[in-house]
Amino acid sequence: MRNREFFIDDAGIRLHAKLDFPGENGRKEKYPLLILIHGLTGHMEEDHIRAAARAGNEAGFAVLRAEMYGHGGSGGAFRDHTVLKWIGNLMAVIDYAFTLYFVSGLYLCGHSQGGMVTMLVGAMEQDRIRAIIPLSPAWMVPEVTRKGELLGAHFDPDHVPDEIDIGNGLLLGCNYVRTAQLIDVYPAIRRFTKPVLLVHGSGDLAVPVHYSEEAASLYADARLVILPNDSHCYDLHVDMMADAVRTFLEENDHAGL
Repeated sequence: MRNREFFIDDAGIRLHAKLDFPGENGRKEKYPLLILIHGLTGHMEEDHIRAAARAGNEAGFAVLRAEMYGHGGSGGAFRDHTVLKWIGNLMAVIDYAFTLYFVSGLYLCGHSQGGMVTMLVGAMEQDRIRAIIPLSPAWMVPEVTRKGELLGAHFDPDHVPDEIDIGNGLLLGCNYVRTAQLIDVYPAIRRFTKPVLLVHGSGDLAVPVHYSEEAASLYADARLVILPNDSHCYDLHVDMMADAVRTFLEENDHAGL
């Protein structure tokens, strides 16, 4: 089938996934594959995720969207998810991708918390990944949880409460904070030497743009696209985000990286 909806197993957790191929005439034997994941509280059908997926298809890529633990149609409770669980989820999706006969090369893209996970897993899987695209990456999560902050909530970082209210009726368990506090993204940035595209809105209130500016300055081969006055989810210029993703994928796939 050209377009599929299914589940990927990760140690008993079912990860909801959709695989879409380009709409070209005729079927190719091989395609580069873009794996695309959402952010904290997000899912695969958000406008900016769908726009990035369309950009991948327009660039001639098959696109595999996957929902992480506790989000969308995937297994697990939101309260119990952690960044470490998402890392394992994404690595399981990559393992699945390498069972697909048509994959000619693998690329990762993630938004917000998914962007941070893309940065971490990209470094772990550098031998199997051609390039990464962190969108508005929330790689400040370890830093702010060490200070006792998260999405407007404040707590004692040395005595983490059992639950943290992050608004809109959503609660995070203490293990989210306890594990996040010990994550260090800097070694992952230093390790990854392949092409990177960062896209960030200059008006992002959830993750200030300076985090992408710093990451771009530290990566060995990074391009940064800043969208003027735009929000965390590109409410003003989602088309510009998609254009940047499509151009980056076309250039890097043609380069044969």
